[in-house]
Amino acid sequence: MSTLNLDDFSDLIERPDGGVRRDAEERRERLAVPPGALGRLDELAEWLAAAQGRVPVRPVEHPRVVLFAADHGIASGGVSARAASTGHELVRSVLDGASPVAILAGRLGATVRIVDAGLDCDPALLPEDVVRHRVRRGSGRIDVEDALTVEETRAALELGIRIADEEADSGTDLVVLGDLSVGGTTVAATLVAALCGTDASVVTGRGGLPIDDLTWMRKCAAIRDALRRARPVLGDQVALLAAVGGADVAAITGFLLQCAVRRTPVILDGVVSAACGLVAQRAAFRAPDWWLAGQASGEPGQTKALDRMALNPVLDHGVIVGEGTGALLALPLVQAAAALAAELPPGAASHDV
Repeated sequence: MSTLNLDDFSDLIERPDGGVRRDAEERRERLAVPPGALGRLDELAEWLAAAQGRVPVRPVEHPRVVLFAADHGIASGGVSARAASTGHELVRSVLDGASPVAILAGRLGATVRIVDAGLDCDPALLPEDVVRHRVRRGSGRIDVEDALTVEETRAALELGIRIADEEADSGTDLVVLGDLSVGGTTVAATLVAALCGTDASVVTGRGGLPIDDLTWMRKCAAIRDALRRARPVLGDQVALLAAVGGADVAAITGFLLQCAVRRTPVILDGVVSAACGLVAQRAAFRAPDWWLAGQASGEPGQTKALDRMALNPVLDHGVIVGEGTGALLALPLVQAAAALAAELPPGAASHDV
């Protein structure tokens, strides 16, 4: 696309192959293990087969964890248990192999990519391959000012599109999506409340590092004030992301849309990726068919967003750490589903046909 227009994605994105999904269902009925005996693993295998466009489904051989990083100006309003502008510490923890997502990725055969979309730190603190994509340093405080300019928002959306293309071109066959942000759940809750037409208190959660009651009240007030700024621009996704989003949120939105264009399946993590999915759904209603909700994070905003997109979380283990960890825990189940669908022998009845 020479000029970015999110409405174009509605024509560019098709649903996963329904005919292939029916073929996968019919093949499943002929296998040795009775239909239904594997529970949701059958559904996961059929979803993946439709995304791949083939039966039997291929194994997931090149999974990739993609984490978009940014600091949000709203964190300076005391809405997070983390200090404002400390997102680079989260990134450093992953790079050093000291975070849950880094440890699990190594065990589960997934590589990790971090994209700095808007961290508020000296770029010299992090490797060049992380910071080279940065759209801007930090973002505006969304309860009183825009997070980004419209030009920055478009640049962030285009960044996400480029990253999706790079992953598809490099052979990534399944993306585990997450974020490394401070203040991100406040931004996400604002977007969910705006798009679902709910009040701030309905979507305000405790965050990845749980906050106390006083901080929760400040967070709720910040979302309420940000909603007043969001509602006048609800009809324009770019304007909405500029007003109450952030560079990482816009980049994830572009990334999700382009992954659907490129037929790359994605496992969503928590409320941030769910909120971005909700924005992307507004641009292209078929896009959520390419995504899987990896886990229920316990954030009320995530629950509302997933319900709107008709996505049912694979796991509900109470994992609130964020950073893609919960979504990554769903990866082995998807891999197991693919392996069983492809390798289980046919049942005795099928030999008689």
